[in-house]
Amino acid sequence: MTSTFEELYDKSKNGENFNRLYDIITSRENILLAYRTIKSNKGSKTAGVDERTIDHFKSFTEEQLVTFIQKRLSNYQPMKVRRVFIPKPNGDLRPLGIPSMSDRIIQQAFKQVLQPICEARFYNHSYGFRPLRSTHHALARVNFLINKSQLHYVVDIDIKGFFDNVNHTLLLKQIWNIGIRDRKVIRLISKMLKAEIEGEGIPSKGTPQGGILSPLLSNIVLNDLDNWVASQWENFQIRATGYNGGDKFRLLKGRTKLKEGFIVRYADDFKILCRDWKTAQKWYHAVRLYLKDRLKLDISPEKSKVINLRKNKSDFLGYSLWAEKKGKKRVAYTQLNVKKRKQYSEEGRKRLKDIQKSPTMQNVLLYNSWVLGIHNYSKGATHVNKDFQRIAFSLLKTLYNRLRQCGIYERPKNAPPTYKKFYKNNYKTYKVSGIYLYPLSDISHKSIMSFSQWLTPFTKEGREHIQKMLTGDITTELIKLMKSNIPNRSIEYFDNRISRYSMKNGKCEITGWFTPAENVHCHHYLPLSLGGTDEFKNLRILNITVHKLIHATENQTIKSYLSILNLNDEAIKKVNNYRRECNLEPII
Repeated sequence: MTSTFEELYDKSKNGENFNRLYDIITSRENILLAYRTIKSNKGSKTAGVDERTIDHFKSFTEEQLVTFIQKRLSNYQPMKVRRVFIPKPNGDLRPLGIPSMSDRIIQQAFKQVLQPICEARFYNHSYGFRPLRSTHHALARVNFLINKSQLHYVVDIDIKGFFDNVNHTLLLKQIWNIGIRDRKVIRLISKMLKAEIEGEGIPSKGTPQGGILSPLLSNIVLNDLDNWVASQWENFQIRATGYNGGDKFRLLKGRTKLKEGFIVRYADDFKILCRDWKTAQKWYHAVRLYLKDRLKLDISPEKSKVINLRKNKSDFLGYSLWAEKKGKKRVAYTQLNVKKRKQYSEEGRKRLKDIQKSPTMQNVLLYNSWVLGIHNYSKGATHVNKDFQRIAFSLLKTLYNRLRQCGIYERPKNAPPTYKKFYKNNYKTYKVSGIYLYPLSDISHKSIMSFSQWLTPFTKEGREHIQKMLTGDITTELIKLMKSNIPNRSIEYFDNRISRYSMKNGKCEITGWFTPAENVHCHHYLPLSLGGTDEFKNLRILNITVHKLIHATENQTIKSYLSILNLNDEAIKKVNNYRRECNLEPII
Protein backbone atom coordinates (compact mmCIF):
# COMPACT_ATOMS: atom_id res chain seq x y z
CA MET A 1 0.00 0.00 0.00
CA THR A 2 3.04 2.31 0.21
CA SER A 3 2.59 3.84 -3.26
CA THR A 4 -1.15 4.35 -2.63
CA PHE A 5 -0.52 6.16 0.66
CA GLU A 6 2.18 8.27 -0.99
CA GLU A 7 -0.20 9.26 -3.79
CA LEU A 8 -2.94 10.21 -1.30
CA TYR A 9 -0.46 12.34 0.65
CA ASP A 10 0.80 14.16 -2.47
CA LYS A 11 -2.70 14.91 -3.75
CA SER A 12 -3.84 16.14 -0.34
CA LYS A 13 -0.74 18.35 -0.06
CA ASN A 14 -1.76 19.93 -3.38
CA GLY A 15 -5.24 20.68 -2.03
CA GLU A 16 -7.16 17.94 -3.85
CA ASN A 17 -10.29 16.40 -2.33
CA PHE A 18 -11.19 12.68 -2.25
CA ASN A 19 -14.60 11.23 -3.04
CA ARG A 20 -13.67 7.63 -3.86
CA LEU A 21 -11.92 6.21 -0.82
CA TYR A 22 -14.23 3.31 0.07
CA ASP A 23 -12.74 1.00 -2.58
CA ILE A 24 -9.21 1.68 -1.31
CA ILE A 25 -10.26 1.05 2.31
CA THR A 26 -11.93 -2.27 1.44
CA SER A 27 -9.14 -3.44 -0.90
CA ARG A 28 -7.55 -6.80 -0.16
CA GLU A 29 -4.09 -5.31 0.48
CA ASN A 30 -5.36 -2.64 2.89
CA ILE A 31 -7.41 -5.11 4.94
CA LEU A 32 -4.48 -7.54 5.22
CA LEU A 33 -2.16 -4.69 6.26
CA ALA A 34 -4.72 -3.64 8.90
CA TYR A 35 -4.83 -7.21 10.24
CA ARG A 36 -1.04 -7.45 10.45
CA THR A 37 -0.82 -4.07 12.19
CA ILE A 38 -3.43 -5.03 14.79
CA LYS A 39 -1.81 -8.44 15.25
CA SER A 40 1.55 -6.85 16.15
CA ASN A 41 -0.13 -4.57 18.72
CA LYS A 42 0.01 -5.81 22.31
CA GLY A 43 -3.67 -4.85 22.66
CA SER A 44 -4.57 -7.62 20.21
CA LYS A 45 -4.86 -10.01 23.18
CA THR A 46 -7.55 -7.80 24.78
CA ALA A 47 -11.05 -9.01 23.97
CA GLY A 48 -14.09 -6.87 23.13
CA VAL A 49 -17.69 -7.61 24.14
CA ASP A 50 -17.73 -10.66 21.81
CA GLU A 51 -14.79 -12.09 23.84
CA ARG A 52 -12.71 -12.56 20.69
CA THR A 53 -9.02 -11.70 20.45
CA ILE A 54 -6.78 -11.70 17.39
CA ASP A 55 -6.29 -15.45 17.91
CA HIS A 56 -9.85 -15.99 16.63
CA PHE A 57 -8.73 -14.88 13.15
CA LYS A 58 -5.50 -16.91 13.00
CA SER A 59 -7.29 -19.88 11.45
CA PHE A 60 -8.74 -17.70 8.64
CA THR A 61 -7.11 -17.82 5.22
CA GLU A 62 -6.29 -14.42 3.70
CA GLU A 63 -9.30 -14.67 1.39
CA GLN A 64 -11.64 -15.63 4.24
CA LEU A 65 -10.48 -12.66 6.33
CA VAL A 66 -10.84 -10.17 3.46
CA THR A 67 -14.30 -11.52 2.53
CA PHE A 68 -15.40 -11.39 6.19
CA ILE A 69 -14.37 -7.71 6.63
CA GLN A 70 -15.81 -6.66 3.26
CA LYS A 71 -19.11 -8.39 4.06
CA ARG A 72 -19.32 -6.65 7.47
CA LEU A 73 -18.74 -3.27 5.84
CA SER A 74 -21.36 -3.85 3.13
CA ASN A 75 -24.07 -3.53 5.79
CA TYR A 76 -22.03 -2.19 8.69
CA GLN A 77 -23.36 -2.12 12.23
CA PRO A 78 -20.58 -1.82 14.83
CA MET A 79 -20.77 -4.15 17.82
CA LYS A 80 -21.08 -2.79 21.33
CA VAL A 81 -17.98 -1.14 22.79
CA ARG A 82 -16.64 -2.69 25.99
CA ARG A 83 -16.20 -0.14 28.77
CA VAL A 84 -13.16 -0.45 31.05
CA PHE A 85 -11.60 1.99 33.52
CA ILE A 86 -7.87 2.41 34.05
CA PRO A 87 -6.23 4.43 36.85
CA LYS A 88 -4.80 7.88 36.04
CA PRO A 89 -1.62 9.19 37.76
CA ASN A 90 -3.75 11.54 39.90
CA GLY A 91 -5.82 8.64 41.28
CA ASP A 92 -8.89 9.18 39.10
CA LEU A 93 -10.15 6.62 36.60
CA ARG A 94 -9.94 7.09 32.84
CA PRO A 95 -12.78 5.46 30.82
CA LEU A 96 -11.65 3.44 27.80
CA GLY A 97 -13.83 2.03 25.05
CA ILE A 98 -12.62 -1.30 23.66
CA PRO A 99 -14.25 -2.18 20.29
CA SER A 100 -14.61 -5.79 19.17
CA MET A 101 -11.61 -7.26 17.34
CA SER A 102 -13.26 -7.15 13.90
CA ASP A 103 -14.26 -3.51 14.51
CA ARG A 104 -10.65 -2.75 15.42
CA ILE A 105 -9.45 -4.24 12.12
CA ILE A 106 -12.07 -2.14 10.29
CA GLN A 107 -11.04 1.04 12.13
CA GLN A 108 -7.37 0.34 11.35
CA ALA A 109 -8.23 -0.09 7.65
CA PHE A 110 -9.95 3.31 7.72
CA LYS A 111 -7.10 4.95 9.63
CA GLN A 112 -4.44 3.73 7.17
CA VAL A 113 -6.17 5.43 4.22
CA LEU A 114 -7.35 8.59 5.99
CA GLN A 115 -4.08 9.33 7.82
CA PRO A 116 -1.91 10.35 4.81
CA ILE A 117 -4.69 12.70 3.65
CA CYS A 118 -4.91 14.34 7.08
CA GLU A 119 -1.14 14.40 7.70
CA ALA A 120 -0.67 16.52 4.59
CA ARG A 121 -2.98 19.18 6.05
CA PHE A 122 -2.30 19.05 9.77
CA TYR A 123 -0.58 22.00 11.45
CA ASN A 124 3.20 21.67 11.76
CA HIS A 125 3.40 22.06 15.52
CA SER A 126 0.84 19.52 16.64
CA TYR A 127 2.75 16.48 17.92
CA GLY A 128 0.31 14.06 19.57
CA PHE A 129 -0.85 10.79 17.94
CA ARG A 130 1.08 11.50 14.74
CA PRO A 131 3.70 9.29 13.06
CA LEU A 132 7.32 9.88 14.14
CA ARG A 133 6.37 12.75 16.52
CA SER A 134 6.76 12.61 20.27
CA THR A 135 6.47 14.57 23.51
CA HIS A 136 10.17 15.42 23.14
CA HIS A 137 9.44 17.27 19.88
CA ALA A 138 6.66 19.27 21.52
CA LEU A 139 8.99 20.18 24.41
CA ALA A 140 11.78 21.11 21.96
CA ARG A 141 9.41 23.52 20.18
CA VAL A 142 8.46 25.21 23.47
CA ASN A 143 12.16 25.46 24.40
CA PHE A 144 12.89 27.07 21.01
CA LEU A 145 10.18 29.71 21.46
CA ILE A 146 11.48 30.55 24.96
CA ASN A 147 15.18 30.56 24.04
CA LYS A 148 15.25 32.03 20.52
CA SER A 149 12.08 34.11 20.36
CA GLN A 150 12.23 35.13 24.06
CA LEU A 151 8.51 34.45 24.58
CA HIS A 152 8.08 34.16 28.34
CA TYR A 153 4.30 34.31 28.84
CA VAL A 154 2.34 31.13 28.33
CA VAL A 155 -1.42 30.60 27.98
CA ASP A 156 -2.33 27.28 29.60
CA ILE A 157 -5.74 25.97 28.51
CA ASP A 158 -7.27 22.78 29.90
CA ILE A 159 -10.23 21.47 27.85
CA LYS A 160 -12.83 19.92 30.13
CA GLY A 161 -13.30 16.22 29.24
CA PHE A 162 -12.21 16.71 25.61
CA PHE A 163 -12.56 13.12 24.38
CA ASP A 164 -16.00 12.77 26.00
CA ASN A 165 -17.39 16.02 24.57
CA VAL A 166 -16.45 16.07 20.87
CA ASN A 167 -19.50 17.20 18.85
CA HIS A 168 -20.32 14.47 16.28
CA THR A 169 -22.07 16.71 13.73
CA LEU A 170 -19.24 19.23 13.79
CA LEU A 171 -16.62 16.47 13.52
CA LEU A 172 -18.24 15.04 10.35
CA LYS A 173 -18.18 18.53 8.81
CA GLN A 174 -14.51 18.89 9.73
CA ILE A 175 -13.75 15.54 8.08
CA TRP A 176 -15.46 16.87 4.92
CA ASN A 177 -13.52 20.16 5.09
CA ILE A 178 -10.16 18.40 5.42
CA GLY A 179 -10.76 16.79 2.02
CA ILE A 180 -12.40 13.43 2.83
CA ARG A 181 -15.56 13.73 0.73
CA ASP A 182 -16.59 10.13 0.19
CA ARG A 183 -20.13 10.17 1.63
CA LYS A 184 -20.10 6.41 2.24
CA VAL A 185 -16.90 6.66 4.28
CA ILE A 186 -18.28 9.56 6.34
CA ARG A 187 -21.51 7.64 6.94
CA LEU A 188 -19.53 4.64 8.25
CA ILE A 189 -17.43 6.87 10.53
CA SER A 190 -20.69 8.30 11.89
CA LYS A 191 -21.82 4.76 12.76
CA MET A 192 -18.49 4.10 14.54
CA LEU A 193 -18.97 7.25 16.63
CA LYS A 194 -22.45 6.13 17.64
CA ALA A 195 -21.47 2.54 18.52
CA GLU A 196 -23.32 1.55 21.68
CA ILE A 197 -21.20 1.50 24.85
CA GLU A 198 -21.87 -1.51 27.04
CA GLY A 199 -23.93 -0.49 30.07
CA GLU A 200 -24.16 3.17 28.97
CA GLY A 201 -26.13 3.20 25.71
CA ILE A 202 -25.56 5.09 22.43
CA PRO A 203 -23.32 8.16 22.88
CA SER A 204 -24.53 11.52 21.57
CA LYS A 205 -21.04 13.05 21.64
CA GLY A 206 -17.39 12.12 22.21
CA THR A 207 -14.81 9.81 20.66
CA PRO A 208 -14.13 6.85 22.97
CA GLN A 209 -10.50 6.61 24.12
CA GLY A 210 -9.30 3.14 23.18
CA GLY A 211 -10.70 3.16 19.65
CA ILE A 212 -8.15 2.86 16.83
CA LEU A 213 -9.61 5.80 14.91
CA SER A 214 -10.19 8.11 17.90
CA PRO A 215 -6.70 9.73 18.02
CA LEU A 216 -6.89 10.69 14.33
CA LEU A 217 -10.42 12.08 14.77
CA SER A 218 -9.36 14.10 17.83
CA ASN A 219 -6.55 15.69 15.80
CA ILE A 220 -9.04 16.57 13.04
CA VAL A 221 -11.19 18.36 15.64
CA LEU A 222 -8.34 20.41 17.12
CA ASN A 223 -6.62 21.05 13.78
CA ASP A 224 -9.19 23.83 13.31
CA LEU A 225 -7.94 25.46 16.51
CA ASP A 226 -4.29 25.06 15.41
CA ASN A 227 -4.91 26.71 12.05
CA TRP A 228 -7.05 29.48 13.50
CA VAL A 229 -4.37 30.44 16.08
CA ALA A 230 -1.63 30.23 13.42
CA SER A 231 -3.67 32.38 11.00
CA GLN A 232 -3.81 35.19 13.58
CA TRP A 233 -0.02 35.65 13.56
CA GLU A 234 2.36 32.90 12.44
CA ASN A 235 0.66 32.20 9.08
CA PHE A 236 -0.95 35.60 8.57
CA GLN A 237 -0.84 36.54 4.88
CA ILE A 238 0.85 39.87 4.12
CA ARG A 239 0.04 41.91 1.03
CA ALA A 240 2.20 44.93 1.87
CA THR A 241 3.71 47.00 -0.97
CA GLY A 242 7.38 46.18 -1.49
CA TYR A 243 7.30 43.24 0.92
CA ASN A 244 9.51 40.46 -0.44
CA GLY A 245 9.30 37.82 2.29
CA GLY A 246 11.80 39.33 4.74
CA ASP A 247 11.10 39.82 8.42
CA LYS A 248 7.34 39.25 8.36
CA PHE A 249 6.89 39.42 12.12
CA ARG A 250 8.67 42.78 12.39
CA LEU A 251 6.32 44.13 9.74
CA LEU A 252 3.26 42.71 11.57
CA LYS A 253 4.32 44.38 14.83
CA GLY A 254 4.84 47.73 13.11
CA ARG A 255 1.71 47.88 10.95
CA THR A 256 -0.98 45.80 12.69
CA LYS A 257 -2.59 45.27 16.07
CA LEU A 258 -2.56 41.48 15.74
CA LYS A 259 -1.86 39.28 18.79
CA GLU A 260 1.61 37.72 18.66
CA GLY A 261 1.38 34.08 19.71
CA PHE A 262 2.52 30.57 18.76
CA ILE A 263 0.61 27.38 19.58
CA VAL A 264 2.29 24.07 20.47
CA ARG A 265 -0.09 21.13 20.88
CA TYR A 266 0.16 17.50 21.97
CA ALA A 267 -3.31 15.86 21.69
CA ASP A 268 -5.65 17.98 23.87
CA ASP A 269 -2.76 19.47 25.87
CA PHE A 270 -1.57 22.75 24.34
CA LYS A 271 0.12 26.06 25.09
CA ILE A 272 0.22 29.44 23.38
CA LEU A 273 3.47 31.36 23.96
CA CYS A 274 3.37 35.17 23.95
CA ARG A 275 5.69 38.13 24.53
CA ASP A 276 3.75 40.07 27.19
CA TRP A 277 0.98 39.72 29.78
CA LYS A 278 -1.56 41.85 27.90
CA THR A 279 -1.27 39.78 24.70
CA ALA A 280 -1.44 36.54 26.67
CA GLN A 281 -4.69 37.68 28.34
CA LYS A 282 -6.20 38.49 24.94
CA TRP A 283 -5.24 35.04 23.68
CA TYR A 284 -6.72 33.36 26.76
CA HIS A 285 -10.16 34.86 26.20
CA ALA A 286 -10.02 34.52 22.40
CA VAL A 287 -9.23 30.79 22.63
CA ARG A 288 -11.85 30.23 25.34
CA LEU A 289 -14.52 31.78 23.11
CA TYR A 290 -13.31 29.95 19.99
CA LEU A 291 -13.49 26.57 21.74
CA LYS A 292 -16.97 27.38 23.08
CA ASP A 293 -18.53 28.93 19.97
CA ARG A 294 -16.82 27.03 17.16
CA LEU A 295 -15.92 23.63 18.64
CA LYS A 296 -18.62 23.37 21.35
CA LEU A 297 -15.98 22.66 24.03
CA ASP A 298 -15.63 24.13 27.52
CA ILE A 299 -12.43 24.87 29.39
CA SER A 300 -11.65 24.15 33.03
CA PRO A 301 -11.30 27.65 34.64
CA GLU A 302 -9.37 26.40 37.68
CA LYS A 303 -6.76 24.66 35.48
CA SER A 304 -6.56 27.31 32.73
CA LYS A 305 -4.46 30.43 33.31
CA VAL A 306 -1.76 32.78 32.05
CA ILE A 307 1.71 32.17 33.51
CA ASN A 308 4.78 34.41 33.55
CA LEU A 309 7.63 31.92 33.06
CA ARG A 310 10.13 34.36 34.57
CA LYS A 311 8.39 34.02 37.95
CA ASN A 312 6.43 30.75 37.87
CA LYS A 313 6.57 27.26 36.39
CA SER A 314 4.20 25.80 33.85
CA ASP A 315 3.48 22.05 33.56
CA PHE A 316 3.53 20.37 30.15
CA LEU A 317 3.51 16.63 29.36
CA GLY A 318 4.95 15.62 32.75
CA TYR A 319 7.56 18.40 32.80
CA SER A 320 7.72 21.74 34.63
CA LEU A 321 9.30 24.55 32.62
CA TRP A 322 10.37 28.11 33.35
CA ALA A 323 12.62 30.86 31.93
CA GLU A 324 15.82 31.34 33.95
CA LYS A 325 18.14 34.32 33.53
CA LYS A 326 21.47 33.43 31.92
CA GLY A 327 23.72 36.32 30.94
CA LYS A 328 21.66 38.95 29.13
CA LYS A 329 18.96 36.50 28.06
CA ARG A 330 16.64 33.94 29.60
CA VAL A 331 16.72 30.28 28.71
CA ALA A 332 14.25 27.43 29.16
CA TYR A 333 14.90 25.17 32.13
CA THR A 334 12.90 21.98 32.64
CA GLN A 335 12.44 19.32 35.26
CA LEU A 336 9.98 16.51 35.96
CA ASN A 337 6.89 17.91 37.61
CA VAL A 338 5.92 16.91 41.17
CA LYS A 339 3.14 14.58 39.98
CA LYS A 340 5.51 12.68 37.66
CA ARG A 341 8.20 12.30 40.35
CA LYS A 342 5.64 10.96 42.79
CA GLN A 343 4.31 8.57 40.14
CA TYR A 344 7.82 7.19 39.44
CA SER A 345 8.54 6.73 43.16
CA GLU A 346 5.30 4.81 43.73
CA GLU A 347 5.85 2.66 40.66
CA GLY A 348 9.42 1.92 41.78
CA ARG A 349 8.22 0.73 45.20
CA LYS A 350 5.65 -1.55 43.60
CA ARG A 351 8.21 -3.11 41.26
CA LEU A 352 10.75 -3.63 44.07
CA LYS A 353 8.04 -5.40 46.11
CA ASP A 354 7.39 -7.66 43.11
CA ILE A 355 11.09 -8.57 43.01
CA GLN A 356 11.13 -9.32 46.74
CA LYS A 357 8.06 -11.57 46.48
CA SER A 358 9.44 -13.34 43.41
CA PRO A 359 13.16 -12.63 42.78
CA THR A 360 13.07 -14.05 39.25
CA MET A 361 15.01 -13.01 36.21
CA GLN A 362 11.76 -11.90 34.51
CA ASN A 363 10.85 -9.48 37.32
CA VAL A 364 14.36 -7.99 37.31
CA LEU A 365 14.20 -7.53 33.52
CA LEU A 366 10.78 -5.88 33.83
CA TYR A 367 12.23 -3.50 36.44
CA ASN A 368 15.18 -2.70 34.17
CA SER A 369 12.92 -2.10 31.17
CA TRP A 370 10.88 0.32 33.30
CA VAL A 371 14.01 2.22 34.44
CA LEU A 372 15.36 2.41 30.88
CA GLY A 373 11.95 3.60 29.64
CA ILE A 374 11.51 6.42 32.18
CA HIS A 375 15.13 7.49 31.68
CA ASN A 376 14.55 7.63 27.93
CA TYR A 377 11.39 9.73 28.41
CA SER A 378 12.86 12.07 31.04
CA LYS A 379 16.34 12.75 29.63
CA GLY A 380 15.12 15.89 27.80
CA ALA A 381 14.71 17.75 31.12
CA THR A 382 17.63 20.04 31.94
CA HIS A 383 17.41 19.14 35.67
CA VAL A 384 16.80 15.43 35.14
CA ASN A 385 19.82 14.35 37.19
CA LYS A 386 18.55 16.16 40.32
CA ASP A 387 15.06 14.75 39.73
CA PHE A 388 16.26 11.15 39.67
CA GLN A 389 18.59 11.67 42.61
CA ARG A 390 15.47 12.67 44.59
CA ILE A 391 13.53 9.65 43.30
CA ALA A 392 16.45 7.29 44.07
CA PHE A 393 16.80 8.79 47.57
CA SER A 394 13.09 8.27 48.25
CA LEU A 395 13.53 4.58 47.35
CA LEU A 396 16.72 3.93 49.35
CA LYS A 397 14.98 2.32 52.33
CA THR A 398 12.69 0.29 50.07
CA LEU A 399 15.69 -1.01 48.12
CA TYR A 400 17.49 -2.03 51.29
CA ASN A 401 14.49 -3.60 53.01
CA ARG A 402 13.19 -5.44 49.97
CA LEU A 403 16.39 -6.66 48.32
CA ARG A 404 18.94 -7.20 51.12
CA GLN A 405 18.00 -10.88 51.45
CA CYS A 406 17.60 -11.77 47.78
CA GLY A 407 20.30 -9.59 46.23
CA ILE A 408 23.95 -8.54 46.48
CA TYR A 409 24.79 -4.82 46.77
CA GLU A 410 27.99 -4.05 44.85
CA ARG A 411 29.61 -2.16 42.02
CA PRO A 412 28.93 -4.04 38.76
CA LYS A 413 31.62 -6.60 37.91
CA ASN A 414 31.75 -7.88 34.35
CA ALA A 415 28.46 -6.13 33.59
CA PRO A 416 26.90 -7.08 30.20
CA PRO A 417 27.39 -4.77 27.20
CA THR A 418 23.84 -3.36 27.45
CA TYR A 419 24.43 -2.22 31.02
CA LYS A 420 27.75 -0.60 30.09
CA LYS A 421 26.16 1.10 27.07
CA PHE A 422 23.59 3.01 29.14
CA TYR A 423 25.13 3.19 32.64
CA LYS A 424 28.79 4.16 32.74
CA ASN A 425 29.18 5.74 36.21
CA ASN A 426 29.77 2.44 38.03
CA TYR A 427 27.22 3.23 40.77
CA LYS A 428 26.59 0.57 43.39
CA THR A 429 23.48 -1.45 42.67
CA TYR A 430 21.78 -4.72 43.61
CA LYS A 431 22.37 -7.93 41.74
CA VAL A 432 19.34 -10.25 41.78
CA SER A 433 19.11 -13.59 39.95
CA GLY A 434 22.44 -12.85 38.29
CA ILE A 435 21.25 -9.54 36.78
CA TYR A 436 22.23 -6.03 37.92
CA LEU A 437 19.36 -3.59 38.53
CA TYR A 438 19.74 -0.43 36.46
CA PRO A 439 20.59 2.49 38.81
CA LEU A 440 17.84 5.12 38.93
CA SER A 441 20.16 8.04 39.70
CA ASP A 442 22.55 7.36 36.79
CA ILE A 443 21.10 9.71 34.19
CA SER A 444 22.18 12.96 32.57
CA HIS A 445 20.45 15.54 30.41
CA LYS A 446 20.46 15.03 26.66
CA SER A 447 19.52 17.88 24.33
CA ILE A 448 16.34 17.19 22.41
CA MET A 449 16.09 18.19 18.77
CA SER A 450 13.21 19.97 17.06
CA PHE A 451 11.15 17.91 14.65
CA SER A 452 12.12 18.10 10.96
CA GLN A 453 8.82 19.10 9.36
CA TRP A 454 9.55 17.39 6.04
CA LEU A 455 9.84 14.03 7.81
CA THR A 456 6.88 11.73 7.08
CA PRO A 457 6.44 8.01 6.29
CA PHE A 458 4.38 9.03 3.25
CA THR A 459 7.31 10.15 1.05
CA LYS A 460 10.31 8.22 -0.25
CA GLU A 461 12.79 10.67 1.33
CA GLY A 462 11.00 10.38 4.66
CA ARG A 463 11.07 6.57 4.66
CA GLU A 464 14.78 6.48 3.81
CA HIS A 465 15.54 8.85 6.69
CA ILE A 466 13.36 6.83 9.07
CA GLN A 467 15.43 3.73 8.32
CA LYS A 468 18.61 5.63 9.26
CA MET A 469 16.97 6.93 12.45
CA LEU A 470 15.89 3.43 13.50
CA THR A 471 19.40 2.07 13.30
CA GLY A 472 20.67 4.91 15.48
CA ASP A 473 18.39 4.50 18.50
CA ILE A 474 17.51 1.00 19.68
CA THR A 475 16.47 1.90 23.24
CA THR A 476 12.76 1.39 22.54
CA GLU A 477 13.37 -2.02 20.98
CA LEU A 478 15.56 -3.10 23.91
CA ILE A 479 12.76 -2.18 26.32
CA LYS A 480 10.37 -4.39 24.32
CA LEU A 481 12.86 -7.28 24.37
CA MET A 482 13.25 -7.00 28.15
CA LYS A 483 9.47 -7.21 28.60
CA SER A 484 9.10 -10.30 26.40
CA ASN A 485 8.92 -13.66 28.09
CA ILE A 486 9.97 -16.98 26.57
CA PRO A 487 9.15 -19.90 28.89
CA ASN A 488 11.83 -22.37 29.97
CA ARG A 489 14.81 -20.22 28.99
CA SER A 490 17.81 -19.61 31.25
CA ILE A 491 18.88 -16.31 32.80
CA GLU A 492 22.05 -16.58 30.74
CA TYR A 493 19.99 -16.80 27.52
CA PHE A 494 17.85 -13.73 28.33
CA ASP A 495 20.79 -11.61 29.42
CA ASN A 496 22.97 -12.57 26.46
CA ARG A 497 20.11 -12.12 23.97
CA ILE A 498 19.66 -8.50 25.09
CA SER A 499 23.43 -7.90 25.11
CA ARG A 500 23.82 -9.39 21.63
CA TYR A 501 20.97 -7.27 20.23
CA SER A 502 22.52 -4.16 21.80
CA MET A 503 26.00 -4.96 20.46
CA LYS A 504 24.68 -5.52 16.93
CA ASN A 505 22.62 -2.29 17.11
CA GLY A 506 19.48 -4.28 16.34
CA LYS A 507 20.73 -5.58 12.99
CA CYS A 508 20.18 -9.09 11.67
CA GLU A 509 23.56 -10.84 11.60
CA ILE A 510 22.94 -12.31 8.14
CA THR A 511 21.19 -9.56 6.18
CA GLY A 512 22.41 -6.48 8.09
CA TRP A 513 18.83 -5.16 8.20
CA PHE A 514 17.62 -3.31 11.26
CA THR A 515 15.14 -5.64 12.98
CA PRO A 516 12.56 -4.34 15.49
CA ALA A 517 11.98 -6.39 18.64
CA GLU A 518 8.79 -8.06 17.42
CA ASN A 519 10.68 -9.51 14.40
CA VAL A 520 13.76 -10.67 16.33
CA HIS A 521 14.66 -14.32 16.78
CA CYS A 522 17.70 -15.34 18.80
CA HIS A 523 19.40 -18.34 17.14
CA HIS A 524 21.80 -20.84 18.73
CA TYR A 525 24.66 -21.13 16.23
CA LEU A 526 25.40 -24.62 17.53
CA PRO A 527 21.92 -25.97 18.45
CA LEU A 528 21.24 -26.97 22.05
CA SER A 529 20.35 -30.46 20.78
CA LEU A 530 23.89 -30.81 19.41
CA GLY A 531 25.67 -29.61 22.55
CA GLY A 532 25.30 -25.83 22.10
CA THR A 533 24.95 -23.46 25.06
CA ASP A 534 23.33 -20.13 25.93
CA GLU A 535 26.73 -18.42 25.96
CA PHE A 536 27.00 -14.99 24.34
CA LYS A 537 29.32 -16.30 21.61
CA ASN A 538 26.81 -19.01 20.60
CA LEU A 539 23.85 -16.65 20.10
CA ARG A 540 22.97 -14.79 16.91
CA ILE A 541 20.39 -12.03 16.33
CA LEU A 542 18.30 -12.83 13.25
CA ASN A 543 15.27 -11.56 11.40
CA ILE A 544 12.37 -13.97 12.05
CA THR A 545 12.03 -14.96 8.36
CA VAL A 546 15.78 -15.56 8.02
CA HIS A 547 15.64 -17.79 11.11
CA LYS A 548 12.78 -19.81 9.61
CA LEU A 549 14.78 -20.20 6.39
CA ILE A 550 17.77 -21.60 8.32
CA HIS A 551 15.63 -24.34 9.87
CA ALA A 552 13.39 -25.03 6.86
CA THR A 553 13.54 -28.55 5.38
CA GLU A 554 10.80 -28.58 2.70
CA ASN A 555 11.88 -27.31 -0.75
CA GLN A 556 8.64 -25.41 -1.27
CA THR A 557 9.02 -23.65 2.10
CA ILE A 558 12.64 -22.73 1.32
CA LYS A 559 11.62 -21.28 -2.07
CA SER A 560 8.85 -19.27 -0.41
CA TYR A 561 11.22 -17.70 2.14
CA LEU A 562 13.87 -17.00 -0.51
CA SER A 563 11.32 -15.16 -2.68
CA ILE A 564 10.32 -13.01 0.33
CA LEU A 565 13.89 -12.22 1.43
CA ASN A 566 15.60 -11.75 -1.95
CA LEU A 567 19.05 -12.46 -0.42
CA ASN A 568 22.35 -11.80 -2.20
CA ASP A 569 25.07 -14.46 -2.65
CA GLU A 570 26.95 -13.43 0.49
CA ALA A 571 23.83 -13.75 2.65
CA ILE A 572 23.00 -17.16 1.10
CA LYS A 573 26.55 -18.28 1.96
CA LYS A 574 26.02 -17.25 5.60
CA VAL A 575 22.67 -19.06 5.72
CA ASN A 576 24.35 -22.22 4.47
CA ASN A 577 27.06 -21.95 7.14
CA TYR A 578 24.34 -21.75 9.80
CA ARG A 579 22.48 -24.71 8.25
CA ARG A 580 25.64 -26.87 8.31
CA GLU A 581 25.99 -26.26 12.05
CA CYS A 582 22.40 -27.53 12.38
CA ASN A 583 23.20 -30.64 10.30
CA LEU A 584 20.94 -29.46 7.48
CA GLU A 585 21.57 -29.54 3.74
CA PRO A 586 22.80 -26.25 2.23
CA ILE A 587 20.52 -24.25 -0.06
CA ILE A 588 21.56 -24.65 -3.67
